[in-house]
This record gives sequence, structure tokens and C-alpha cells, in this order.
Amino acid sequence: QVRLVESGGGLVQAGGSLRLSCLASGSIFSINSMGWYRRAPGRQRELVATIPSGGNANYADSVSGRFAISRDNAKNTVYLQMNSLKPEDTAVYFCNALLKRNAWTDLSAYWGQGTQVTVSS
Repeated sequence: QVRLVESGGGLVQAGGSLRLSCLASGSIFSINSMGWYRRAPGRQRELVATIPSGGNANYADSVSGRFAISRDNAKNTVYLQMNSLKPEDTAVYFCNALLKRNAWTDLSAYWGQGTQVTVSS
């Protein structure tokens, strides 16, 4: 089994910062990309940021310059540093990992359970 567990969500005032963490654990052979998505009330889930195992990160236009994604490959952990938060950033944030459970399987996507981020005005 593979588990992705997020932490670090909460309530913050506009202009504040939060740091999300996501640990991938279980039967993992290799992780290709990791990322963060979010779903705001009444809206579909959208990409926030992704980071490949090697290469540049990718950000949604709405968070570029305010959020920073990073990962610790040794710990199978991805982080999302969120600065200058706005009320429109309020959403449930989900961690995603594209990984292989062993050498002979294809890449599969796994999701965390989500963590709530609420930004008050």
C-alpha cells in the first residue's frame, strides 16, 4: 500500500504564510513527480504546483511568485510554502505523487486525503 499524508493546513489571515508538507510512505520503488492541487468550494480541483524528480517546478499563474514547491527525495516528502496568502487561496489542498511501486509496474497516481487552508480577509 501507498499512503500520502498531508499536514500544515489551517487558518491564516490574508497576507500570512503557511507551509504544507506531504509524506509518501509504503511500497514505493521510485517517485516521478509530486505536486499540489486544490479544490475551492463550488469549484473543480485545480493544479497549484508540481515538481519532477529532476527539473523545474511548474506553477499555476494564480500562485506564481507567492508559492514555492520543493521536495526531499530522501524523505519522499514534498512541501508547499505559501506566502502572501489571499482569501481566494481558501481550499482543500491535496498532495499528488506519480510513482512506481516496483521496477516492472507502470507509473500510477496517488492522492492524499487533503488538508484545509482557510485565509480570512
